[in-house]
Amino acid sequence: MSGDILIVIPARYASQRYPGKPLAELRGAGGESKTLIRRSWEAARRVPSASRVVVASDSDEILETARQFGAEAIFTSSECRNGTERCAELLGTLDSEPEIVVNLQGDAPLIPDWFVEDLITAMRADASVDVATPVVRCSRTLYDKLVADEKLGIVGGTFAAVSSAGNAHYFSKRIIPHFDVAKADNAALPVLLHIGLYAYRPAALRRYMAHQPTELEQLEGLEQLRFLDLGAAIRVVEVRQPEWEIWELNNPSDIPHIEASLKVMGLE
Repeated sequence: MSGDILIVIPARYASQRYPGKPLAELRGAGGESKTLIRRSWEAARRVPSASRVVVASDSDEILETARQFGAEAIFTSSECRNGTERCAELLGTLDSEPEIVVNLQGDAPLIPDWFVEDLITAMRADASVDVATPVVRCSRTLYDKLVADEKLGIVGGTFAAVSSAGNAHYFSKRIIPHFDVAKADNAALPVLLHIGLYAYRPAALRRYMAHQPTELEQLEGLEQLRFLDLGAAIRVVEVRQPEWEIWELNNPSDIPHIEASLKVMGLE
């Protein structure tokens, strides 16, 4: 019998690039303004399988803002180095253990509900999977842009190299794998762009927290690499792309792009 699905929205106030961004205001299709953390919470609430949605933060201001719009909000330590650690700490405070914990990051309000549902389906279909995360296939237009950006030293995304069994070999902020683009099918480039959304088994989260950050994790700045160093099986799930662009809010300049996608989605 399937158990509960807990969606955690990790959010911190002290972002280096954009301090206080969970409280940034975003206008919807009808002009209504809502904070980023509220829009991320609403995205989580649209997931049909979600049993419980919790905002996890070390900021009293973020927690109080979340409670005011009706969210369950729980304090987690400022010592958490990333969203996975915040999810793991929250797990340790619960009275009952969920079947799966989903990390829907607090700066990604445009995540479609089927991304989460596809991860849950993949994990329930294979008990050997410790973690699941989505990717979308890169178009030739986007690939050419990313290659040009990379030559200029601009990091344009995170990429996954995947085994024939569907599990991650590696993730990198460099474009992987290498291939002869002249021989590639433009309709199906072998480049998988990673979406920063994760589903975990509780046991995998506890194992993650029992180890310090690993060298590759720190070099790439990618939290999921700790799982690979520990030998965890990360199932990479290719998901259907939505009609809107998925932007994360990393800088104030991202706000117009997110608001444009909210309009396409028809969200107030």
